[in-house]
Amino acid sequence: MANSTTLTNSLPPAQEWKDVLEEILPPQGRWSEDEYLVLTDHRNRLVEFTDGFLEVLPTPTDKHQSILKFLFRAFYGFAEPRGGKVQFAPMRLQIRRGKFREPDLVLLLSAADPRRQNRFWLGADLTLEVVSEEKPERDLIDKRNDYAEGRIPEYWIVNPQTETITVLRLRADAYEEAGTYRRGESAASAILAGFSVAVAGVFDAD
Repeated sequence: MANSTTLTNSLPPAQEWKDVLEEILPPQGRWSEDEYLVLTDHRNRLVEFTDGFLEVLPTPTDKHQSILKFLFRAFYGFAEPRGGKVQFAPMRLQIRRGKFREPDLVLLLSAADPRRQNRFWLGADLTLEVVSEEKPERDLIDKRNDYAEGRIPEYWIVNPQTETITVLRLRADAYEEAGTYRRGESAASAILAGFSVAVAGVFDAD
């Protein structure tokens, strides 16, 4: 019987695995939408897709997940009893043909909205991102443009570095700031009448 040392020694070296995978997988820029969907159907990693290119997102930190959990509970508790639907990552959102994003949180005002598909959503009424320390411009700039392109009425940017929550409202083809909220204030939604969360509660979440 082969022992673990024998099995380890019989495995191809890392570079050989890399070469094999490069032969099997499409190169960057040549992934199809179907190939992207199949890949992400079988992985828990967050992977986004734009016109043939993949971007693997960083694994969330404990603090990121604590903030997201707090906000999911708040949105869920408000929206779902009123007929809405709230989901959290991983949940693919199609911005347009050939472009998918993985918002931290995504919301539809109606659970019966036809954009709510099983494999991925075709649109949303609200998206939310907790800003990543590793690449903050992704959430502050890139995702702002992406969600505007997807015609999503409201986008929340939750920034642990500055302890601010910015609520953006779509006007024509771009977002305008509905409000930036800090400790001692409550961040309010523009499309969910009556919904707000205390900023301090968000960033103190554990």
